[in-house]
Amino acid sequence: MTQSSSAPVSDNAAIVVDGISQRYGRTLALDNVSLTVPNGSLFALIGPNGAGKSTLIDIVSTIRKPVAGRAVVAGIDVARHPRDVRRRIGVIFQNSTLDTRLSVFDNLDFHARVHAMGRSERNRRIDEMLELVRLEEWRKAPVRALSAGMKRRLEIARGLLHDPEILFMDEPTVGLDPQSRANIWQHLTDLREQTGLTVVVTTHYIDEVAEADDVCVIDRGKILVEGTPADLKAKHGTTLLRLQPEGSAGRQAIVSAHPDAMTMPDGQMLVRFASLPEAEAALAALRGKVALATLEPPSLESVFLSLTGRALREEAPNSGRGKPAGKGARK
Repeated sequence: MTQSSSAPVSDNAAIVVDGISQRYGRTLALDNVSLTVPNGSLFALIGPNGAGKSTLIDIVSTIRKPVAGRAVVAGIDVARHPRDVRRRIGVIFQNSTLDTRLSVFDNLDFHARVHAMGRSERNRRIDEMLELVRLEEWRKAPVRALSAGMKRRLEIARGLLHDPEILFMDEPTVGLDPQSRANIWQHLTDLREQTGLTVVVTTHYIDEVAEADDVCVIDRGKILVEGTPADLKAKHGTTLLRLQPEGSAGRQAIVSAHPDAMTMPDGQMLVRFASLPEAEAALAALRGKVALATLEPPSLESVFLSLTGRALREEAPNSGRGKPAGKGARK
């Protein structure tokens, strides 16, 4: 991550963001954000709703212009040459943009025509992408007949159809069941192994990006920290004790012993400790007050908690964990 306002563009950089700021009225959505994404990497942006993740994706994918700063994607200045950038990127938005009235094939064919691909190239790439996401048998089916997971796979195929160098994915697994989420990530893993594609993903689900090359934690428009998952856990991670209180008396006992305990949407309570022995001692002291307890080693979730004082999953969208963030919530 750089803080200079005139950062040089590295030959190994897929994306360079330098001093980007953005406002929505009086709200500062991004505040002097700078980062570098290496070629061929899986780069994860994690943060709650309102952090600035989607705004940053909008800027680097040419949808929105910043009020200050510069972005370079695939070696091209985004503000000066947006059309050239669009030829080199694929974008998968959080909310589906598929035309449900058309067939799977027609959705892909329309996208290919937008990118001025000839008929033979269109057909070849459509065949390749449908095979990649395992939707060959659904090519004639209307999109409305697909499951949520299948629609997401179709959007991945569409985003990759014109053979981009960089793929932006904004909350790619929101609303999907755990099995569909796992399948999406397996497809992406296979794809990166085959092509060396650079992938930038925003997500609430920290467990999904545990194997990312780099993770950037963003909150309230500022980058808090950036690094490999291992480095972040070593520097900022803590041991988490997740507790299910034994009734109201148990909850009160936990709060009395640990005033900084956090209550999660599912009713469990979360307490941070600097070490495993401390957590084990605290658990022993709460014997009889806890119905269920889980000790979690340092993780990216604990990194976010240490940096912000909040649990990221508290603010996750409605997909089986946490409370719904609401449709159209700006991240």
